[in-house]
Amino acid sequence: MLLDNKHVAIIGGGPGGLTLARLLQLKGINVKVYERDYNADVRVQGATLDLHYESGLKAIGTMGLTDVFKGTYRPGADKGRVVDKHAKIIYDEHNQTPNEAFNDDFSNEWSRPEIDRGPLRNMLLNSLLPGTVVWNSQFITMTQVDNVWKLEFKNGTTAIADIVIGTDGANSKIRHYVTPIKPSYSGVTIVQGNIPDSETAVPNIHQLLKGGKIYAHGDEKFLHISSKGDGSLDFYVSCKKDENWMQNGGIDFSDRKQVLAWFKQEFPGWHSLWLELPENAGLPLLIRPQYCMPFDQNWEAHSNITLLGDAAHIMPPSGEGVNLAMLDALELSECLAGNDFKTIQTAIAAYEKPMQGRAAKEAQISLEMTEWMHSEDALAKMTQMLNQTE
Repeated sequence: MLLDNKHVAIIGGGPGGLTLARLLQLKGINVKVYERDYNADVRVQGATLDLHYESGLKAIGTMGLTDVFKGTYRPGADKGRVVDKHAKIIYDEHNQTPNEAFNDDFSNEWSRPEIDRGPLRNMLLNSLLPGTVVWNSQFITMTQVDNVWKLEFKNGTTAIADIVIGTDGANSKIRHYVTPIKPSYSGVTIVQGNIPDSETAVPNIHQLLKGGKIYAHGDEKFLHISSKGDGSLDFYVSCKKDENWMQNGGIDFSDRKQVLAWFKQEFPGWHSLWLELPENAGLPLLIRPQYCMPFDQNWEAHSNITLLGDAAHIMPPSGEGVNLAMLDALELSECLAGNDFKTIQTAIAAYEKPMQGRAAKEAQISLEMTEWMHSEDALAKMTQMLNQTE
């Protein structure tokens, strides 16, 4: 096998990196995951996500975690309501007949079981051998000597690896070792927040949410809200802004008074119900400018380093991010741990070409989605999209 007696270093402990680690360990490969978080519990994970049968669910099955996943996912959490700015329900998936698509073999292409990011991460962490994840390891730099990488971390430690795989997300520190190509700003910035105990803190929105999702459109703005299994809710406001809006806007998103003033200015004429969000959100709110890879990006494969997930192909949210990362991990593991290639470089090349192709298609879809979700007819288009998934 190509990776016999090789040490693989995965930089980043998100779903993509942990999936890759699990798949490589199943093949008996020596792998470590270097994660900047101090431990598994130090940072609250983000909103819920749905896994797709041809990507995320496929990886779950290959990892042998189907039964664990079935005990972890949240039935019904994928149901959404499309509402206008006055909180009037335009389309309601809760009135639909339940889709029994989630089955033992994931053979239905419409399978979209929902799971919180925290439980998904914990499920993947628990599947790894003890000591696989090296916590408090924020990557700083690395150098290559005799085809071996020496990695240096902020805490002063170092590590040696034969192969480095960057799974460190949108702001990847590994990407520039692979390619000089940089993503560009999409024109949209997301303001994200979380509200614990939504039933008590925001009862009106909690009732409207009904344990699922809310998609609110109006005035070329988009507000998304999702329930979480811990009783909290996540929300994000998606707005067309200049790339440096956060730095130049003069708004302190850790100050409740300023946050409320900004929200009222951003959403004039919207129902007062929506004010429950900035009034009760934990502060500071997160400001996330959205970037996208060039559709035509490609690079020459290297012999001992590659990327997957957002590190390889960042794009605005489209519902595919984690699914693409897990599929990347699955296909990369098959190339590296199989017997089809004579060198690691050819194995990496065989992985990267289709990865780049499907990512380019999804990136274009994500930008098109970003555009119409901020358009005047977004309500109609969102309803049409949900109808097509029935």
